[in-house]
Amino acid sequence: MNTRFLLFSISFLALSLSANAQLMTDKNEFTQQDTLRGSITPERSWWDLTYYHLDVEIAPDKKFISGKNTIQYKVLERQSVMQIDLQEPLKITKVTQNGKSLKVFHNGNAHFVYLKKKQEIGKTNSIEVYYEGNPKTAVKAPWDGGFSWKTDKHGNPFVATSCQGLGASVWWPCKDHMYDEVDSMDISVTVPKGLMDVSNGQFAGKTENETTTTYNWTVKNPINNYGVNANVGDYVHFTEIYEGEKGPLKMDYYVLRDNLEKAKEQFKQAPKMMKAFEYWFGPYPFYEDGFKIVETPYLGMEHQSSVTYGNGFKNGYLGRDLSGTGWGLKFDFIIVHESGHEWFANNITYKDAADMWIHESFTNYSESLYLEYYFGKEAASEYVIGIRKNILNDKPIIGPYNVNKEGSGDMYYKGANMIHTLRQLIEDDEKFRNILRGMNETFYHQTVTTQQIENYISKQTGYDLQQFFDQYLRTTKIPTLEYSINNKELKFRWTNIVEKFDMPVLASVNGKAQWIYPKADWKTIPLDGSENTFKVDPNFYIETKKL
Repeated sequence: MNTRFLLFSISFLALSLSANAQLMTDKNEFTQQDTLRGSITPERSWWDLTYYHLDVEIAPDKKFISGKNTIQYKVLERQSVMQIDLQEPLKITKVTQNGKSLKVFHNGNAHFVYLKKKQEIGKTNSIEVYYEGNPKTAVKAPWDGGFSWKTDKHGNPFVATSCQGLGASVWWPCKDHMYDEVDSMDISVTVPKGLMDVSNGQFAGKTENETTTTYNWTVKNPINNYGVNANVGDYVHFTEIYEGEKGPLKMDYYVLRDNLEKAKEQFKQAPKMMKAFEYWFGPYPFYEDGFKIVETPYLGMEHQSSVTYGNGFKNGYLGRDLSGTGWGLKFDFIIVHESGHEWFANNITYKDAADMWIHESFTNYSESLYLEYYFGKEAASEYVIGIRKNILNDKPIIGPYNVNKEGSGDMYYKGANMIHTLRQLIEDDEKFRNILRGMNETFYHQTVTTQQIENYISKQTGYDLQQFFDQYLRTTKIPTLEYSINNKELKFRWTNIVEKFDMPVLASVNGKAQWIYPKADWKTIPLDGSENTFKVDPNFYIETKKL
């Protein structure tokens, strides 16, 4: 062990070994375990993921899992210590390379593997990580995830994984940081006979063992860690072919046996979703891996090519309209929202959890775009304006970097309204649509930063949007337009804004629509009517205050 790494390791031993990262929880103090989990450490940066083969057996009666992950990688720098992540109480039992056992230094949820083989730059090597244990049981999936160990009404095991925030290392050993997506992956899940596993990608056959069955799945596209899943139950299957922008797309559905007829009716919305989102966002990003909806014992999650579903086969969010307008009951929230993540989360993926808004803001707005495609622009606007009542403005949308922590839950409703406001500024719906499609083409199968997204949108619109994004993403301030009408003169200015914020807004002045250009200093325009009226277009997410 080199001296630098020895000192580094010893300094961590006295720290908390827990780096829990449940979604949307208040956490303001971070340990070095959080840094190990959330940063690109030297023991991660020198190797590039190329392939996984996750081979795991799930024993529902014991709530126990065991298996191995083959991790293939390309050497970028000559180093000999590799960080692999696996969360307690799971244990790594052995790590091998070329059949030889390797020494592992365990530091909480981070495990440092000492390689014997010389790591030559440009070469592709692999290790095998064996593990076992009783994984964390989900408390409130998917927000506080892990394994959901449930049963169906006939007593059959009904088991599913969910791990956004917590990370994939809550149930399998991996390089658990979003910046480095694996290029392709095979998944083999062994379950008790009579049950089925459904995971990501295309079904690659099954092997019948004495008391178990192994289901094999192959993923040909890059996939983020939390997008990988296992779902176990007494499933039945039906399928259809959707003729999409890139040709025939296989769409598969797996539900509990008793729910087959309900699913056949409710899931008619899936091809409708695909049609709307290919229009707005471009071709579905994973044609080679197909598209699936899989019933689970929790609400749902955007697992790549394996969207999980627990919305009760009814419209809305568990039957409720989050907007309060009635429009939210025109579609199944989980089918639409979680599938929208195939473009914004699975195709375009944040590098750091602090930038989770890239996933959630655009996907939340996708609900409005779905409504617009089928019910018109007015319906979509009413919906996105209606969800504003859920905005808290409790903390900034962007979270702290390098500690695996997202920002405010306002990334959903406020983020969608930020995008809706931006759309008004663009003032060209076809251009706005081309920006969305262009993002999915430009950042196809990539991990990105907020800055990349901001720069791209600024370039495509031709506007300097730095202060716009600073205002909505990095502060809790709602831009407030103060105004007064006196002596046939309209006076207005911005308050509660970041420095140099000067967003124009569309308003009705004496019944006529016109753009006004407020700044922090007062501006005036003359009025020429007997009834002097002023109202800002409600599609802008701002506050107004008449003085």
